[in-house]
Amino acid sequence: MKDWTKAEAWRTIRGDVDMSSTLPPETYRDSEYFIQEQAAVFAGGWCGIAMAHDVQQGNVIVREVAGTSVVVTRNDEGKLRGYLNSCSHRGTELIENDGPIDNVLRCPYHRWGFDLDGNLISTPLFDTESIEDFDSDVFGLQTVPVDVFAGVVWASLNPEVPDITDWFGDLEERIGGYGLEHYELQKKASFDVDANWKLLTENFQEYYHLAWVHPELAKVSRVEDHYRYQGTGRYCGQTTTPVSSGDNDEWTTLRNADGLSAADAESGRHIALFPNVMLTLLPNHACTFILEPLAPGKSREHISWSTPHKPEAEDLDKLVDFWVLVNDQDIDICQKAQRGIDRGRFTGGRLSPRFEEPLHRFYNMLADRFEGIDRCPDGDPT
Repeated sequence: MKDWTKAEAWRTIRGDVDMSSTLPPETYRDSEYFIQEQAAVFAGGWCGIAMAHDVQQGNVIVREVAGTSVVVTRNDEGKLRGYLNSCSHRGTELIENDGPIDNVLRCPYHRWGFDLDGNLISTPLFDTESIEDFDSDVFGLQTVPVDVFAGVVWASLNPEVPDITDWFGDLEERIGGYGLEHYELQKKASFDVDANWKLLTENFQEYYHLAWVHPELAKVSRVEDHYRYQGTGRYCGQTTTPVSSGDNDEWTTLRNADGLSAADAESGRHIALFPNVMLTLLPNHACTFILEPLAPGKSREHISWSTPHKPEAEDLDKLVDFWVLVNDQDIDICQKAQRGIDRGRFTGGRLSPRFEEPLHRFYNMLADRFEGIDRCPDGDPT
């Protein structure tokens, strides 16, 4: 069995893009690899788990990170807090579903209670005086690093994970002009996909397939209008300039955000945030995909549409319908790719330097996580 922590496992993707292969096919279909990937990539670094809008003060969400259940809420000051979803008494699941809470996280089994900062504050009928060396400070909830970036809640099971802004390098500055923290969530949808999560983000990162898979999208995001949007950080970016109106003005009807730079006001930014978030920023809306790996060949997409201004219902529906059409086309082709890898005898291919350089960058970030290399990838020369 291949040892994915060794450099030899990644040898074929480590050279320049014009010499690199695609990922080994077992990374999309092998159960043992999937388990190792969950630990190396999703537990060891940051991963996107929800939209910031999902975690309002007074409510709690439950998500899985690499098979581990975590709860995320906000404390009395509105600061984000994350904990393992397990009572410190006997390990019982604290929260089963998203929903409202008061100011106490309470275990359903023996009613131990924890404040929103994770401190143990209540142990009904539990005689702490009779237990030698019982220290309630020791039995608070186990914290999980959580933060917000680009409108997404990120979590990690690694207490020493780098700061989220260091993780994404210069991206905070590059997209800061959009003011995503002021956007309002308008609509959400989820889709189950019979394909590995990497196929979905790889598909998002390249526009080689655009003309053949997306004839409608190719009219508003033309192949010849694409170019790289790559700085220093754990992300892969490309841009469409200008954003075209298409047949039905799907992308241009809504009102633009205020205060955009001239470049942002005429461009679409398509950014894959490592490992599992895909973000398209248009002058008038943001479309965010959070990928949830379920099994080697199964994933779940969580899509959110946010806007800087309240849209008319008809305009929002037209926009979302267009995105769903495009996403259905992507799901179909990614499922075909998964079936080909699963059922064929594919051993690996080559990348197009013009169209698929972001995939090469993604492959190397993936390999870094397995090899334990902590580095923020360089961007394009300026």
